[in-house]
Amino acid sequence: MQCPRCSSVRSKVVDSRTSKDNRTIKRRRECLDCAHRYTTVESILGEDLPVRKRDGTSQEFDREKIKFSILKAVEKRSVDAEQLELMVNQIVENLRQEYVLEIPSEAIAEKIMGQLKKVDKVAYVRFASIYKDFTKLEELEAEIAHLRSGTF
Repeated sequence: MQCPRCSSVRSKVVDSRTSKDNRTIKRRRECLDCAHRYTTVESILGEDLPVRKRDGTSQEFDREKIKFSILKAVEKRSVDAEQLELMVNQIVENLRQEYVLEIPSEAIAEKIMGQLKKVDKVAYVRFASIYKDFTKLEELEAEIAHLRSGTF
C-alpha cells in the first residue's frame, strides 16, 4: 500500500475490521515514514465478467462504476460509507450469482435501483431519472407516483 501523503510503501496495520457482511476488511494503516494514518479496504476479486452495453458493445465489469453511480445518487443524502459498501457488495454478489457469461448493463442498473429504493427514495429517483432518460416531466411524475404507491 502506498501512503496517500508521502507515497511511501512502508506501512504497518494498526487495526483491522470486517464489514457487516464479512465480504470486506477495513485496515487502518500508519505510514512508517511520515506517520500519516489512512484506511484501506480489501475484498475478494472474482473472475470478471464482461458487461454488455445497450448499444451492443462489451466492456470489462467495473465494481467502481457501480460505487460511483450510487455515490452520485446519494450525494448530500444520509447514506454512510459502510451502507454504501454493503449496497455495492450486495449488487456485485447478486450479479455474479445470476449471470455466468456476461452481465447486461440493464441488469446492473436494475440492481442499483432496487438497492436505492430500499435505502433512499430520493436517491432512487435521481438514479432512475438518468437511467430511464425521462424526456418529459410527466414521466418523472409517473415514476414518483409509482414509488409512492408501491406499485413496482
